[in-house]
Amino acid sequence: MALDIVAIIGSPNVGKSTLFNRFLGERRAIIDDEPGVTRDRLYETTSWLNKKFRLIDTGGIEISKAPFQEQIRIQAEIAIMEAEIIVFVVDGQIGLTNDDLQISRLLKTANKKVVLVVNKIDDITKIGDAYSFASLGFGEPFIVSGEHGIGIGDLLDYIVSILPESKEEKYSEDEIIFSLIGRPNVGKSSLFNAILGQKRVIVSNIPGTTRDAIDTSFSVEDKTYVAIDTAGLKRRGKIYEALDKYSALRALDAVERSEIVLLIIDAKEGIIEQDKHILNRAIELHKAIILVVNKWDLIDQKFMSMDEFRLQIKKEFKFLDFAPIIFVSALTGFQVDQILPLIDVVFNAYQTRIQTSILNEIIHDAQLMNPPPLHQGRRLKIYFVNQVDIRPPSFVFFVNHKRHAHFSYVRYIENRLRLSYNFEGTPLKFIFRERT
Repeated sequence: MALDIVAIIGSPNVGKSTLFNRFLGERRAIIDDEPGVTRDRLYETTSWLNKKFRLIDTGGIEISKAPFQEQIRIQAEIAIMEAEIIVFVVDGQIGLTNDDLQISRLLKTANKKVVLVVNKIDDITKIGDAYSFASLGFGEPFIVSGEHGIGIGDLLDYIVSILPESKEEKYSEDEIIFSLIGRPNVGKSSLFNAILGQKRVIVSNIPGTTRDAIDTSFSVEDKTYVAIDTAGLKRRGKIYEALDKYSALRALDAVERSEIVLLIIDAKEGIIEQDKHILNRAIELHKAIILVVNKWDLIDQKFMSMDEFRLQIKKEFKFLDFAPIIFVSALTGFQVDQILPLIDVVFNAYQTRIQTSILNEIIHDAQLMNPPPLHQGRRLKIYFVNQVDIRPPSFVFFVNHKRHAHFSYVRYIENRLRLSYNFEGTPLKFIFRERT
């Protein structure tokens, strides 16, 4: 399901990050009194009254060397383009400012729901002054104190009440849903076009399930694939300067909606910090993963071979050794024809189901070969294992004491399963339960 976006916007230091944290129920962002401090988290998924939505603090979208007025304009334009609901925050202690007026003029040009929030009203005697902000033209404001949590519940109640109805995506169980993820200019579009340009590929477009995005369905012989587009934002004016950071939001949406994540890596630059955030999220969600190293034609293999590059990635991501790495060039077509067959292999692994008797035999043999170590004077004992799900393959282990399931031994059990079955590109989900 594609999540709706709620964007928090306002001039510097009105308390956007404080509200962001209140909405999440915990301290996530970096808060500083100096206007323009970059936050460490720009977006997060949260829920209220069982309604999930994506929350953006536009204060984290900063453009190098741009004056504050330009920053505010760009943040407002991104919010206008992307969000279903815009939370416009003003400072009740300072009063109406020119920045507030500039933002209100921009927001009035958009056909979006705007919720006006007067923040920093910590004194009941100041409530009357807060209503002067109604002159901005967005109706009666919500009066809150982000610092003390006053009025936050009522504000969230209203926000979720005006969220659009959830948009469910109707894809069949047989369709292979994957996303091409990567920072701007890594070659996602070129690679995608190269895949679609192959013989036997029949393409049809599925109109926007998430804002500007278009999912592309295509068939190869008897198989149907759905590719989730992460191109998203159009590069208008100076907004392009913010896209490197903001594009991660689109990538996260795509990761959540797909079953297989293809992370596109620039061969000349390797994995960058944004890639790591996306990979960590994919791992948290137990998505299947393929690493695609694009622009391999630009690498002088006298200085860097495929094996050396592969080793470098494996060293950096020790717990991603299940993910296959393929080297391609969208420009020359090198190995592009191997991407779909690899997706097929990973998809088959992702829905592998092991017969219960065979599964327990594998685990029994693993314990005989290497018994669990003592942990706090006790030894883990695995009585029985059952596979409870696929996509990802999920296993419930019935044991004597969950706390004795030491990480290193769990890793050993996982490796034994991988030796017995092809789980290429596929995470394994383990759940430990104490037998009663």
